[in-house]
Amino acid sequence: MFRNFLRHKNSLVINLVGLSSAFTCAILIFLWVNDEKHVDKFHKLDKQLYQVMENHQTPEGIYTQAYTPDMLGRSFAEEMGEVELATSVVPSNLFGSFSLSANEDHKMKSDGQFADKDFFRVFSYNLAEGDPTRVLIDKNAIVISKKLAENLFGTAENVVGKTIGWKIFNYENQSVVSGVFEGTPANSTATFDFVLSFNAWLDLCNFLGRKIHWGNHSPYTYLVLNKDVNPKQFNGKIANFLQLKQSGSNISLFAIPYSSQYLNGKFENGVQAGGRISYVRLFSLLAIFILLIAGINFMNLATARSSRRIKEIGIKKVVGSRRSALVSQFISEAVILALFSLIIAIVLILILLPLFNQITAKHLVLDFNMQFLFTILSMGLITALVSGLYPALYLSGFNISQIIKGKIVSSVSVLWARKGLVVFQFAISVILIISVLVVYRQIEFIQHKNLGYNKDNLIYFSKEGGIAQQEEAFLTEAKQIPGVVNISSIGSNLIGSLSSTYGVNWEGKDENASISFEVVPLNYQMIETLKMEMAEGRNFDSKLGSEKEKIIVNQAAINVMGFKNPIGQTINFWGKEKQIVGIVKNFNFKSLKEEISPLLFYIEPKKTMQIMARIEAGQEKQTIAALGKIYSQFNPGFSFDYKFLDAAYQAQYETEQRVSILSRFFAGLGILISCLGLFGLATFAAEQRIKEIGIRKINGARISEVLVMLNRDFVKWVAIAFVIATPIAYYAMHKWLESFAYKTELSWWIFALAGVLALGIALLTVSLQSWRAARRNPVEALRYE
Repeated sequence: MFRNFLRHKNSLVINLVGLSSAFTCAILIFLWVNDEKHVDKFHKLDKQLYQVMENHQTPEGIYTQAYTPDMLGRSFAEEMGEVELATSVVPSNLFGSFSLSANEDHKMKSDGQFADKDFFRVFSYNLAEGDPTRVLIDKNAIVISKKLAENLFGTAENVVGKTIGWKIFNYENQSVVSGVFEGTPANSTATFDFVLSFNAWLDLCNFLGRKIHWGNHSPYTYLVLNKDVNPKQFNGKIANFLQLKQSGSNISLFAIPYSSQYLNGKFENGVQAGGRISYVRLFSLLAIFILLIAGINFMNLATARSSRRIKEIGIKKVVGSRRSALVSQFISEAVILALFSLIIAIVLILILLPLFNQITAKHLVLDFNMQFLFTILSMGLITALVSGLYPALYLSGFNISQIIKGKIVSSVSVLWARKGLVVFQFAISVILIISVLVVYRQIEFIQHKNLGYNKDNLIYFSKEGGIAQQEEAFLTEAKQIPGVVNISSIGSNLIGSLSSTYGVNWEGKDENASISFEVVPLNYQMIETLKMEMAEGRNFDSKLGSEKEKIIVNQAAINVMGFKNPIGQTINFWGKEKQIVGIVKNFNFKSLKEEISPLLFYIEPKKTMQIMARIEAGQEKQTIAALGKIYSQFNPGFSFDYKFLDAAYQAQYETEQRVSILSRFFAGLGILISCLGLFGLATFAAEQRIKEIGIRKINGARISEVLVMLNRDFVKWVAIAFVIATPIAYYAMHKWLESFAYKTELSWWIFALAGVLALGIALLTVSLQSWRAARRNPVEALRYE
């Protein structure tokens, strides 16, 4: 067996490189997929844990969101017998960082959230100190992570009972540590450093003038249902719950398994319709295809080089070997080759895993437990059996009379099978090339699309503490800094969903229509700072006196309201009459996967939460340092934590960017493996025709003519693969792009470029061997004739 491996070194190397590369790819994908499937699955009550969602009926269709009324969790716990536990959570992403202080000398920024009293009973964030049934009962309680405890107090031991001061916006309070938790695991979608009592949230709402009623939606609501509850029946029961609490509500409720959100976070027409699960399926399919490509290489090379094993098979048959024994031998060779390849793959994974973790933002490790060992051994054996069975049956099927003649002529069916497998390989390669090009084009489109405002050179930071109390003084000083082009304040960073309301009415509005408007409070000069373009009317102008009775809307809002001459029209906003003085051109503030919603700007500096500053290009370092110095004067002891708006925008598409990188890596690997097989077949084809080449050259054939003769068949196979692959790739990429409301086009040149690349790769691979064969001295080929 090992003599055969050593005798055919070229085939051995090609198969080892191909199989080990394929196993490396497949195992990395397995680790990634396995981790994706276990995100948020660590909670002990996972099978009973649900999140309440809202379906909003709008003229454009059903809009689904996770934000719910403040009192929903408590109402469910009191009124629904099916609910074992309930908690409302105001997530950390709603605010940004809090300012924390353990004493005057030790201050820092950290991310936290508000949660109702049963939070640590509903979720399995392990408490190192504290009783999960009591840690959040007191209004002034705070539960902190071990890491935060060490940062604030220098230790995570004996910190219960200590006081922490916290600030958010211009609100300050103090809370007493009631518990310490281990921290959020790497496979948790929720990340936070501390949890404050939900009653503290209600106090904050009162301070901000935010009314608590069934029409305001901020927290997430989580439920633990009793084990015998039928989720479908429960959803039927809660569907019209809000209509009973608020007359005329157009919102229906439903509950979904909490851990299903990560992979199935996309909703269409009010129903879960995929999400990240599509990438899990895509890469799982990619792993199977890459293993198939490597297996095809093994089959093709084994059958193509069958003539080299004629004598061995003949001698064994003459001495009495049965076909079953030969089949076992050839399959054993395939299994041993696969096991060697697995060992090489494990070594490669140990080398590549740190880089792979960096690309995927994961913490994957090679844990050689029984499940992992069983998975990779099964992968190796199945690959070996699938790729080795056909060559084993083919090679063991030669009869002695054929062998005595000294030459085996491949049947038409075998030749067509070999060609068909090569076509299959390159069809997959063409699909991969097209997919990579389309994904890259969409990422480029996202990065360079005109959003309707200029996100470059914009930084933002929280308006808190002394800045919130002396906003105008801070803005006046900041404007004097060289390099600050403009600066103002706004209620949001304009990334993702903003604050929304149904409280907008106008003359001619359908009484039964509930239309959601995104509402953004801002200060003067904010629209200029963002460099938004006005479609009609004017901007807010402090020189004209108070503009609090004026509003500016986007074009989407005008389309919904149906005004023909909107400037000067009056609408009712939260019970107050407001006059439209300007219309900004539509701009993208949500993900490009969503259509632009109706939006309304209004002047209300006290409700703004973020300071935004546009900085002159090339002076970022000096300007930010100067801003930080002024920030420290207004907020002594706190670090100046700022972010660039363009970076926050790109963060929305981290998943797509990582998929783009991974797809390029795995597609390149698949194409490389295909080329290895093609290289092996080209080598064999050249060897088989070496005498023919010698005769042709003696008769005057040029090298170019020999190259054309040797490459012609391979070019034909790639052309057929392109014809088969193109419609499949078009359909797959069209479906993927449908998840974006704003997307690139599937241009014809993408498919043409993919075909040219596939052909070029194939020709380069084949020509390496064809060139060597064509340049060989014909005397060498004919010396024994």
